[in-house]
Amino acid sequence: MFTGIVQGVASVAAIRDLPGLRSFTLQFPPGFCAGLEIGASVASDGVCLTVTALHEGDRADFDVMQQSLNLTTLAGLHVGSRINVERAARDGAEIGGHPLSGHVDFMATVQAIRQPANNHVIRIGVPAPWMRYIFAKGYIAVNGASLTVAEAGRERDGSGWFEVWLIPETLRMTTFADKAEGAALNIEIERQTQVLVDTVRAAVDERLGPLLPQLEAWLASQGQVLPDLLKG
Repeated sequence: MFTGIVQGVASVAAIRDLPGLRSFTLQFPPGFCAGLEIGASVASDGVCLTVTALHEGDRADFDVMQQSLNLTTLAGLHVGSRINVERAARDGAEIGGHPLSGHVDFMATVQAIRQPANNHVIRIGVPAPWMRYIFAKGYIAVNGASLTVAEAGRERDGSGWFEVWLIPETLRMTTFADKAEGAALNIEIERQTQVLVDTVRAAVDERLGPLLPQLEAWLASQGQVLPDLLKG
């Protein structure tokens, strides 16, 4: 488990491609690897990876299976790429963000960036059907960082967008200042929200059955979606 509080930025020092596997050597900030052991977990841009080898100079190796490469931004990394990193939470650790599993649900895209005074606002496009789990003021994990959704908008096809506001300290400790429009991001939704939404949808589906598509279509014509209506 992770807390979503990024502990530093690592860089890709080497990449080795094997059949069905890609091996990364990451260069961590000084002291990051203190006490780190083979088999330990490290969240790398939000993806839980297992240490396979340790090297001097705060370096460690990680193997990434093809499925993870297909589902995350790790396939696009190159030597020199910078990523957010966090070590696994210890028992009794303070949860400054929200509990994360390190299992990325989908990739999203930076749609726009605004920079009001002392803030950095990123609007992130979300593919269908994941927008059903994202609500204003709720938690979301973006590249391993626990963030609060400031605003959210939904489209009728189940896609949408949300915005996060980043303070200077967040920009200093993460790679978000590096991201431009079009950049891909790893997203892990908040599990309690997912369970709640899926449970409600299942209950409604069981009760309404064939009427559900008509109800959702009518709600869409009124500019609403079922999870929002039930949550309200």
